[in-house]
Amino acid sequence: MQSEKCKKELLLVQIHTLQHELEASFIYEDTPDQYTATQDVKTDMEKEQPMDRLVCGDVGFGKTEIAIRAAFKAVDNGKQVAILVPTTILAFQHFKTFSKRLEKFPVHIDYLNRFRTTKQRNEAIEGINDGSVDIIIGTHQLTNKKIKFKNLGLLIIDEEQKFGVAVKDKLKTLKENVDTLTLTATPIPELFNLV
Repeated sequence: MQSEKCKKELLLVQIHTLQHELEASFIYEDTPDQYTATQDVKTDMEKEQPMDRLVCGDVGFGKTEIAIRAAFKAVDNGKQVAILVPTTILAFQHFKTFSKRLEKFPVHIDYLNRFRTTKQRNEAIEGINDGSVDIIIGTHQLTNKKIKFKNLGLLIIDEEQKFGVAVKDKLKTLKENVDTLTLTATPIPELFNLV
């Protein structure tokens, strides 16, 4: 019998019609690598232990689409998703991309960055805390101590190596018992030594 500490709250075992609909609505054909990465992520999300997966690919490889599918899978299974990005502009770009891709689905997406008004930030934080925001995209502001996710199931980190030590320390607490998907276009030399 596994210890309670090792048990994963997030068991995403159902494949829903909406997930197939989302994938079918992608206007491009998946590359073989993109298809494999998507399947690997989905398989990892269905395991009992939390996923900790890195997707490394050049710009245009389709990493964002993989992240969108993973986020939708989590939301479709009743979980919240946090997407941490290193820049204000990238937070807004991801917000627009995710919103457009998921506009036909019952998903509430919001974002946090320094260009949002105090009122907008407070409304987003309230939505995160009460669970009405399904997907939140943001900069280091996602590590604010005011944020208490109601039901975080997936953390997506874009270009983790661009974050400072304080943000990385806070990430360690967010990642406990939560699936984590890290996206990067920067090859990480330590990984190549493992091959």
